[in-house]
Amino acid sequence: MSMPELPEVHGLCMYLDTQLHGATLTEVRINSFSALKTADPPYSALEGRTVHGVQRIGKFICLDLDGLFFVFHLAKAGWVRYTEHPSSAGLRMGKSNISARLLFHRAADDAHIGMDLTEAGTKKSLAIYVVRDPQDVPGIATLGPEPLGPDFDEAAFAAILKSSPQQIKGLLRSQSVIAGIGNAYSDEILHAAKISPFAIAKSLDHETVARLYASMQEVLVGAVNAAAGKPSSELKDTKRSNFRVHARTGLPCPVCGETVREVSFADTSLQYCPHCQTNGKILADRRTSRFLK
Repeated sequence: MSMPELPEVHGLCMYLDTQLHGATLTEVRINSFSALKTADPPYSALEGRTVHGVQRIGKFICLDLDGLFFVFHLAKAGWVRYTEHPSSAGLRMGKSNISARLLFHRAADDAHIGMDLTEAGTKKSLAIYVVRDPQDVPGIATLGPEPLGPDFDEAAFAAILKSSPQQIKGLLRSQSVIAGIGNAYSDEILHAAKISPFAIAKSLDHETVARLYASMQEVLVGAVNAAAGKPSSELKDTKRSNFRVHARTGLPCPVCGETVREVSFADTSLQYCPHCQTNGKILADRRTSRFLK
């Protein structure tokens, strides 16, 4: 399962903002107390407050409720389910994939609406914070620059790469270096730029850095535009439909027709095209590399 990244989280924020802006939060139900990472202020302090906006910071979603903030990170398997007809039934603690339910009243059309935070699977990583300032969330305080921010130009990007001995795939995914890009879009960006995921960041020449920066902007802007205006129920399919290499192991590369390959790690994998990115070289897969020696 692919973690929601900058474009989908941005799309979610835009959609939720159109639905929730000006609505009053009438009730907060926390069904997974392991997901709630803060105790002060209490989550009940949010009730009765008005939503003044929904914004994205990295992969975090922040609801501004009269100066208190309900912040959440969807992790790998989390999602938002928005409904115009929320259930009034109580949640059974630990017996559901719903981590939290928020109920709202929208006075403009006298609508009672709801938002569930859901998480699939048994490994629970979704995180919820109630804070007075989004910067009080540890993961937000340590974020790197926004890749689509006005100050993040090619020179700023080049300066980051120049000082890093990391493999470029890992660097693009590192939230403390650049905010919002994860496993899927780093695969897509590197494919578009025709760069090996194992290339060392500081070894890239000026022309390659320029190509990588342009590819990052093109891939992310394209994905953000594709997600714009989509309801939360459609965003995952929109994301998947635009991939060229990510999650397409064994399928032909849409650029050159070569078979898309995979490198697997303990809890993740990457996909790439040998012809487009590695001069035809097959990268050693950790699971099979002992057979390739």
